[in-house]
Amino acid sequence: MRAAVLQEIGQDKLEVLDDVEAVGFGPGKVRIRVRATGLCHSDLSAMSGVLPQPAPFVPGHEGAGEILEVGDGVGHLKAGDRVVVCWLPACGACPACKRGQTELCLAGFMNAGTPNFRRAGGDVFGFAGTGTFTEEVVVDAGCAVPIPDDVPFDIAALIGCGVTTGLGAALNTADVEAGSSVAVIGCGGVGISAIQGARLKGAAEIVAVDPVASRRESALRFGATQAVSPDELADAKQQVTAGEGFDYVFEVVGKSATARTAYDTTRRGGTLVVVGAGAMDDFLQLNMFELFFDEKRILPSMYGGGDVLRSYERTIALWRAGRIDLEGLITHRVQLSEINEALDQMRTGTSLRTCIEI
Repeated sequence: MRAAVLQEIGQDKLEVLDDVEAVGFGPGKVRIRVRATGLCHSDLSAMSGVLPQPAPFVPGHEGAGEILEVGDGVGHLKAGDRVVVCWLPACGACPACKRGQTELCLAGFMNAGTPNFRRAGGDVFGFAGTGTFTEEVVVDAGCAVPIPDDVPFDIAALIGCGVTTGLGAALNTADVEAGSSVAVIGCGGVGISAIQGARLKGAAEIVAVDPVASRRESALRFGATQAVSPDELADAKQQVTAGEGFDYVFEVVGKSATARTAYDTTRRGGTLVVVGAGAMDDFLQLNMFELFFDEKRILPSMYGGGDVLRSYERTIALWRAGRIDLEGLITHRVQLSEINEALDQMRTGTSLRTCIEI
């Protein structure tokens, strides 16, 4: 079967190969025919080495498709079911799950070290234990979440990561207060979803911050009250908050420099939400006095900071009711053979989300 493979960490191009085999099928597993997958910035981060991932590997973790086959012991799924791929499934038994913090379950991460694919030359891993830039993938049954028939595969794919992460950061982690002021730094698919979440919660002012003009224009369509470049953020802070700082600031880039800017842009007593996934050797520096004196809350948001299955259901309900726009997030569509074109679109910031149709 066909799959897009990164041979070595640090390469910027994927090879679309037709000799890849999905492996690992057996008890507790399912085989999925991938129909659509989104390109998330985390895929680029894994390719560059910012996020740890063994290679060679098949990127992609934001996918949807249909069940081809279920292994022994899988009773809640059957062949033909439409599913979204969940790269961070909850085991239900670990301390984090028992506390209700299922987004902190490590069961999914344990899968990342087990190859999902094979070629004649040896094993091939799947990013985050999945790997959706392929025609078929074998995953634990918990990674396949059923979706209603009226949810298109491309929409379902977005729910698998970017939308859930951005919406959840505003709805779950920050729990944005109605009438508040919000700034979102980084307005790709995840940042735009955070903007939509802040709008849903009733934020009075939502300032979108991004260096790419097209993304700033998109942010205004999705609910931002104004959109500025990074150089204009200080002026926006002065204009909107009289210099005090925003009630909530979302960092959706994953770099210490933007996190520091986000901290400085948050008012005393306000909330900084760290959404971007950054590198292990990129350190955010804060001094002990400002931590004490400013009393700013710093809240990391992992996969939207809430129960993943409930978040999926909520997102579908909001989409059905017309409260959020998911179709508009898909700015480009390509075939698997054009995957490197999609990578360039994300690197240059010309896309919010590119849907790879498989």
